[in-house]
Amino acid sequence: MTLALRIASVPGDGIGVDVTAEAVKVLRSVERRFPGLRFAVEEQAAGARCYLERGCDMPRETWDACRSADAILLGACGLPDVRRTDGTEIAPQLDLRRELDLYAGVRPVYLFHEAHTPLKGIGAGEIDLVIVRESTEGLFVSRDAGVRVGGEVADAQLVVPRRGAARVAEAACQLARSRAKKRLVTCVDKANVLGSYAFFRKVFDETVAGHPDLKAARLYADAAALWLVRDPRAFDVLVMENMFGDILSDLAASLVGGMGMAPSADIGPAHAVFQPAHGSAPDIAGKGIANPIAAILSAAMMLEHLGGTRGEPRLDEAAGAVRRAVAAFLGKVPRSTPDLGGTLRCAEVGDVVCEILEAGSSS
Repeated sequence: MTLALRIASVPGDGIGVDVTAEAVKVLRSVERRFPGLRFAVEEQAAGARCYLERGCDMPRETWDACRSADAILLGACGLPDVRRTDGTEIAPQLDLRRELDLYAGVRPVYLFHEAHTPLKGIGAGEIDLVIVRESTEGLFVSRDAGVRVGGEVADAQLVVPRRGAARVAEAACQLARSRAKKRLVTCVDKANVLGSYAFFRKVFDETVAGHPDLKAARLYADAAALWLVRDPRAFDVLVMENMFGDILSDLAASLVGGMGMAPSADIGPAHAVFQPAHGSAPDIAGKGIANPIAAILSAAMMLEHLGGTRGEPRLDEAAGAVRRAVAAFLGKVPRSTPDLGGTLRCAEVGDVVCEILEAGSSS
């Protein structure tokens, strides 16, 4: 029986266009490897380039396509020199999170090869953690808000609603259970200084108490940064407010090869976006040297999510096949793209991953 899914593809700006093409290429290989799966990929415009050309960074038709799609595959949006009047960059990905209630930002961090980490004595697979970031509230709630007084004063407010803290803590608990590894959930906050973070920790404690099969830990954000570098093997699932998640997920990505190795998802009750965690990198856009692995792994996350929401094991199997193909590729060619010390081009990486995927090899 054929399962057809609609995917809204939003390549965006810069290297978002380059890497999204490789993620879509892998989806086509999935179709060939798993004949019962079909993906209707509909490309949509959004981002800084769209803003310059059309005066709008997220046209109505893009919104409509995203709302009606089974999932959204996003590249990277924004360019450093295209800004709003308040000095902030064009960032429709943040609008998507807010408008579609994509509250759970899931950032897996996995070491595929020891050559990718700056840490000594850590081998492939020994760094395997997930940061779960609350994606709609926290300090980011002040986006497009706050108070500005002339050119002298500006403020931003950190907001932690009980509902938001509880549901992201619950998402982290469910993820820890599904991973069945350390079964450890760590709350990262600054509860020793700010009442808003103390409240976040309180709600976390209440939530994790309902999961006696899981272990719970608590760390201040500065200590978490230290321990992520000192011994990332100690962690399993970490849950935190929006801003801390933004910062620590980048730090964690640096431990496994950089942003080109960092997939992500933003998941809500009815919609989900999957995108590489890196930015648009306009300095290398169009040169064919971007690393597409994060985008390809984001597509694998999309397949896994769709498999879970639809109870469809073929999608779960496809997600696993994509990850195994990536692991096989990086096991043979750890120094692949320029960011990893190699010379392979973006499209070449996509081609080899597809060859491995379609061959059904994990070696």
